[in-house]
Amino acid sequence: MTIAEITWTVDPAIFSIGSKEIRWYGLAFIIGFAAGYKIVERMWKREGIPPGWLDPLLYYTAVGTIIGARLGHCLFYETGNYLANPVEILKVWEGGLASHGGVLGIIIAIWFYSKYVSHRNMLWTFDKLVTPTGLVAALIRLGNLMNHEIYGHPTDLPWGFRFIENLHAWRQGAEPIFSAPSHPTQIYEAVCYLLTFALCMWLYFKKDAWKKEGFIFGLFMICIFTARFFIEFLKNNQEDFEADMMLNMGQWLSIPFVLAGIFFVWRALKRKPITYSYRNAKDRK
Repeated sequence: MTIAEITWTVDPAIFSIGSKEIRWYGLAFIIGFAAGYKIVERMWKREGIPPGWLDPLLYYTAVGTIIGARLGHCLFYETGNYLANPVEILKVWEGGLASHGGVLGIIIAIWFYSKYVSHRNMLWTFDKLVTPTGLVAALIRLGNLMNHEIYGHPTDLPWGFRFIENLHAWRQGAEPIFSAPSHPTQIYEAVCYLLTFALCMWLYFKKDAWKKEGFIFGLFMICIFTARFFIEFLKNNQEDFEADMMLNMGQWLSIPFVLAGIFFVWRALKRKPITYSYRNAKDRK
């Protein structure tokens, strides 16, 4: 057996409690949000930000991510199916989340957070929020790996993975049907996202880049969605309608985010550094 025939037989479920499964994908979300919370908590202490602003940020972000990612998948990839069966949109546990939709959901959530909680520029929040997000995104992609989903075209490179194509039937006791050795694009993305995470952490904690409002956010957008754009060339299409497209849906959706990132980096470099005071009684809540 050569290394080019890595046979991936991991069960998506870690264990079951009655009829409910605890899956690696869900665990990745939980670990990601918990780690992100602790990192942002360090930022709060570093800048002396009112503690009462921290927990609402977690709630707004979690709700925005889940709702945005779910609606993004339903509207961008399976519009007809979900419009015909709208109740299916609520079945998040059955899978189907889109990262681009998650980003849009977070943007909307942070608008509400900035208006009703921090009363700060949205970029003030985004610079902090995106710093740990690369880690969260990497963990979610590893969750996709555990689910045998979102992998790439066949390859003869020495790290090709053979994924189980009849996963549901296999988990019911059927013999597995394996894919040809394929690009483990989940791992490619996870590595890119971890590198982005390391870069954002370095910029925030070592270079105080948060004082250039929007710089970390813009750089994050460029790194994450440029990586996504190019890795999509190696991926299998998620939906049949993408077969006749010059670029697939993930690539078209990535382009605006990259352009927005370039704009925010340019804008941040043109402006003077900004610092905030939190001495007012209102700010100490």
